[in-house]
Amino acid sequence: MSLTHMQIKELLDEGRRHECDGFGQDHICVRIAAIADLPSRFGQFHVVAFYNNRDGKEHAAFVHGDACFAENVPVRLHSECLTGDAIGSLRCDCRDQLEAALKALGEMETGILLYLRQEGRGIGFTNKIRAYGLQDHGYDTVDANLALGFRDDEREYSVAAHMLQSLKVKSIRLMTNNPRKINGLTALGVEVTDRLPLVIPPNPYNRFYLETKATKSGHLIDFSGKEHLPEQMDRPVVDGMSAEQAADIQEQ
Repeated sequence: MSLTHMQIKELLDEGRRHECDGFGQDHICVRIAAIADLPSRFGQFHVVAFYNNRDGKEHAAFVHGDACFAENVPVRLHSECLTGDAIGSLRCDCRDQLEAALKALGEMETGILLYLRQEGRGIGFTNKIRAYGLQDHGYDTVDANLALGFRDDEREYSVAAHMLQSLKVKSIRLMTNNPRKINGLTALGVEVTDRLPLVIPPNPYNRFYLETKATKSGHLIDFSGKEHLPEQMDRPVVDGMSAEQAADIQEQ
């Protein structure tokens, strides 16, 4: 099943009249502005357009199945990456993560992907390219951000938490390798009942980037089945394993 006409009407009606004190320290409030069917190469989705009162940016939710008004919904938070998502840059794993998440969600009974307009881990497109320039001269992705005067990750999840509330989602299973996303959403009142790993094999251009995310930012990333870093909670899952093999490893 997918969203019914009555559910869509309810969400749109509430979006039009919605007012609240906002989420997070910036009191961010989002409204549902529009909903439409979106058949895609990854399955049948509804696309939900959101507008927020902080910076005028438009965010999107891609809803598969009867995910609204539900519990334990598989959810992926994806931050915008123009170079990766649109151009196919090999310097990051963003497009691979986006497509893998949409494919997985499209094959599940329900699921939601939130597409958040926070380019470059929240520093914006121009500063991301400046950081790339520093990386060309030997900086890693964390040190490049710090050299530009930013934290290693400037993203925050008030918009995402409010979007989930607006969609009437009661609890989620978060598809992520990043514990900060879990902590950030939990702090904003989102009930996260489980973590779903998103395993993407590295390429020669982004291996150092992914290793830096694991060693310096605490991302739960495995490299070719090698022993996990101390902060990693899952047993290694290697790309190419069958679902049965991966399940057997997790049960050991």
